Amino acid sequence: MSSVWENLIVDARDPSRLAHWWAEALGYQVITDAPDEVEIRRAPDQLPAIIFVPVADAKQAKNRLHLDLRPDDQEAEVERLVDMGARHVDIGEGDVEWTVLADPEGNEFCVLRPRK
Repeated sequence: MSSVWENLIVDARDPSRLAHWWAEALGYQVITDAPDEVEIRRAPDQLPAIIFVPVADAKQAKNRLHLDLRPDDQEAEVERLVDMGARHVDIGEGDVEWTVLADPEGNEFCVLRPRK
């Protein structure tokens, strides 16, 4: 027996704002935008979803889980995401082939080089 990945839950101080940011970043659609839950998906009938839920506390430490994005053009995608409000962060990764950014609430994610 195995399980199917249905949702990824993200704690957020402003779930609607963060969900809309990620929807734009990923080319997803906002499916539900309610005070207690904002859900985004690639398409309404396509899983997995990313669900943003409200929390009172701001993010305190490095994520235990993060997304890796692989665009066709790493440099252009980093520039686009920074223009949208992401920021560069140093998590001690050293000299690597990816760029670490943080979303508007400080959640780290990586932008990888294109596959060869």
